[in-house]
Amino acid sequence: MSRNISSLTAALVGALLFVPAISIAQNYPVKPVRVIIPWPPGGSNDITGRLVMQKMTENTGQQFVIDNRGGASGIVGSDVVAKSPADGYVIMVHSTTHVSNPHLYSKVPYDTMKDFVGIAPLARQVGMLVVHPSLPVKSVREFIDLGRKQPNAITYSSSGNGSFVHLGMALLNSMSNTKMVHVPYKGGGPAAVAIASGEVQAMMATVGSVIPHINSKRLRPIAVTSEEPVSQFPQVPPVASAVKGYEFTAWIGALAPAGVPKPIIDRLNAEIHKALKDKGVAEKLSAQTLDPMFMSPEQFAVRLKSDYDKYAKVIKETGARVD
Repeated sequence: MSRNISSLTAALVGALLFVPAISIAQNYPVKPVRVIIPWPPGGSNDITGRLVMQKMTENTGQQFVIDNRGGASGIVGSDVVAKSPADGYVIMVHSTTHVSNPHLYSKVPYDTMKDFVGIAPLARQVGMLVVHPSLPVKSVREFIDLGRKQPNAITYSSSGNGSFVHLGMALLNSMSNTKMVHVPYKGGGPAAVAIASGEVQAMMATVGSVIPHINSKRLRPIAVTSEEPVSQFPQVPPVASAVKGYEFTAWIGALAPAGVPKPIIDRLNAEIHKALKDKGVAEKLSAQTLDPMFMSPEQFAVRLKSDYDKYAKVIKETGARVD
């Protein structure tokens, strides 16, 4: 009898604790939400975050305020999020770089898999190999041939050590047996400006960060990192047309500090889904070759773990590291 009473009491306590959580989620957000983007303005993370969060601001009636905190391939901003209150009022928009950093740096100030919870992916990233017009190549094959003939003569920029941009080129070098000099910058925007100005000669850029430079003829597109050409640049072939088996795409997603109540995570997930279904948001993302991408928190958790393991393997195989 006493055992039944104890079980009933535990169930009632659990139910009473769950009701306030549901109530909080229904009213959430009741104040502005700080959205940390651990990259400088201008790159794909920033473009995606601003587009989606602006629509969420319109839909919820509360401000989702962008706070760019660039540095150390996203580690600086991520650390701020990891140490923030788990109440749903500090979230983060980050890329797959988040799960590559712990494999590249000897130490990061947080536990990548335990200190964060995935809310939802926002967009799929496709990379594009671009070169400065001064580099005498117009195809992947010519680019590789030059890299082999002149080891370490070609310099390439990236948005930081261990970033999608860095590892995309490192993987190409590994698979094509070429050697080039990596020059990391503090974000996709600065890295794109560097190649457009001729400071470096090549970049495996996220497409959104270099479209203006391609349109102005300051950069020459060579290939894309997806298995198929992208609709926005159908004339640009995949890297795999010259390097069999090459494929490297990634995501930009929203995460929160671990411990944020599940009902709030679910509410944020639903609001992101609503924003991504908006025709205007979808078209603007697609124009930047950022394909809208959505998953439930549970599906995103599986993807986070899968990519964490995938990047560990890629980094080991390519020998990529923090310079």
